[in-house]
Amino acid sequence: MRARSILVPMLLSVGLVVSACASGATGTVSGPSGTPVASGEPSGTKGPSPILSAGDAAAAVSAVNPLFAGIGAQDPNLIGQASWWEANPTEAAKPPVPWKVTFRIGWGDCQAGCIDEHAWTYSVKPDGTVTLLSETGSPLASDVLTQRAAAATWTGVGGLVTAGPTCPVERPGDPACAPRPVDGAELLVTGADGSQAGQATTDKGGLFRLDLAPGDYTLVPQPVQGLMGTAQPVPFSVRSGAETFLEIAYDTGIR
Repeated sequence: MRARSILVPMLLSVGLVVSACASGATGTVSGPSGTPVASGEPSGTKGPSPILSAGDAAAAVSAVNPLFAGIGAQDPNLIGQASWWEANPTEAAKPPVPWKVTFRIGWGDCQAGCIDEHAWTYSVKPDGTVTLLSETGSPLASDVLTQRAAAATWTGVGGLVTAGPTCPVERPGDPACAPRPVDGAELLVTGADGSQAGQATTDKGGLFRLDLAPGDYTLVPQPVQGLMGTAQPVPFSVRSGAETFLEIAYDTGIR
């Protein structure tokens, strides 16, 4: 088992990126304001409400995914736009109505259309409930994760939880053997004094996000059914206006 943390400074750039993500098992996380919000399926993740515009819908999705900070709306006239979102109402009625929101992150020669990309599509209810509908694209890469985490200006921790190996004989560069995201992993966060400071549950893409005050913490992964052992605790620090992004790895036991 391995765990790697990346503490990234506050940057304002909109970057590249990718990966496996999205809406997960029941749990609670802290919302953008620090208020506990419901998370997971079938009810989705509770975000800001009411949702009255495309911007509101995109903000609700961005609030629960640590990779989307700083991504702007799709501009059809902008050449080489690596990352963007688009939102469309799913009912022809006066707001508030449900929305369908897609976030896309591309990388690799995006002036020519991007070599790789990853996209997530969510439904957003009028009350702000967010649920993942689909996810497509190339596997997540650590350097892309780092760039997206660097774009975040919210204060807290986010990350990706994966499990590997996924093939009896690993084949470097083979997407079929890439580590898989862990859905429904429970993660506890303790403060410097050992008291519990928060908790989160990963979504289907293995992602989580938790608002925290600046300080020193430890993330304590909990056992996951079907996986060998438990990922090791990871000490980390949170600075004001900067996301701390962690990569946590469980062992599948496949040999």
